[in-house]
Amino acid sequence: MILKSTSVLINAQQEKIYNFLSDSTNLVYILPKDNISDWNASSTECSFKVQGGVIISLIQDGSEGHSKIFMKSGEKSPFPFKLILHIESKENQSQGYIEFDGEVNMFLKMMVEKPLTNLFNYMSEKLKTHFEN
Repeated sequence: MILKSTSVLINAQQEKIYNFLSDSTNLVYILPKDNISDWNASSTECSFKVQGGVIISLIQDGSEGHSKIFMKSGEKSPFPFKLILHIESKENQSQGYIEFDGEVNMFLKMMVEKPLTNLFNYMSEKLKTHFEN
């Protein structure tokens, strides 16, 4: 299952956004605080519990210049997935979005597609507002 968040225009240079997102401890700033608990992070990985008690763990898995950050699911995640954080340079701004590729069956897809889409759209918007402050 492949999902993409809405693309947002961010008022910051590509390298600044890349440096922020490539430190996994910063991801807490773009997650919905009311829906997560048990946050743990290092510079290259993080884990948290979402509403419903599901633990999500993310591990950095490389990058492509300052334009993409690759992440993959860790051991505690309920199913294997990959995330790509896209950052495109647009003069003095940047455009970004999140791409998700998860290995889920049809039943699970029906359950997680809408909440995950909402989560990634929220994260994109939070990233935008983070750099506006």
